[in-house]
Amino acid sequence: MTTVWVVVGIFVLVAVAAIGVVLRRGRSAIDGDPAAGRDARARQQRYEAERHGDQGDTWQRGRESSG
Repeated sequence: MTTVWVVVGIFVLVAVAAIGVVLRRGRSAIDGDPAAGRDARARQQRYEAERHGDQGDTWQRGRESSG
């Protein structure tokens, strides 16, 4: 039974550490340079648009070849 509690304790410590890292990274992004945030959002939107276009092209090629 002691082994179970040790494993649970380690799991809880790792989870708390992970949550702390995520919260700290999110807060630094909010408090940081607003231009960097805008740049990151713009890059993400460009990536999504390109990905959407690539998926449309793939779908269209598949549709044409299945004739």
